[in-house]
Amino acid sequence: MKSTGKINYVELPARNLGETKKFFSEAFGWSFVDYGAEYSAFGEAGLDGGFYKSSQVVNVNQGSALIVLYSSDLESTLAKVERCGGAIKKPIFSFPGGRRFHFTDPSGNEYAVWSDAGA
Repeated sequence: MKSTGKINYVELPARNLGETKKFFSEAFGWSFVDYGAEYSAFGEAGLDGGFYKSSQVVNVNQGSALIVLYSSDLESTLAKVERCGGAIKKPIFSFPGGRRFHFTDPSGNEYAVWSDAGA
């Protein structure tokens, strides 16, 4: 349900829309709807959003917000991210409340995946 003042949608840069869509579709099961050659909306991701064509990347070391996905099986998700073309930026590590890893997608954007399972 849409509510005033609540996060409703997120937009992220993508150097290569085709590779980015393929990666998230294969690795996480996201769906996509293209709106022209330079924008693709995603769904089935927990929060709707879109990728726009850009040479910029999301990187937390540069002050970007970090999109964090959840997994009930962190090791399997890490292996799938690598198989689908993601690059591990920080291997699995523990933090208060769980464990997580960071990766970059084919466009170079940084994300994290966390789990409370096995914490």
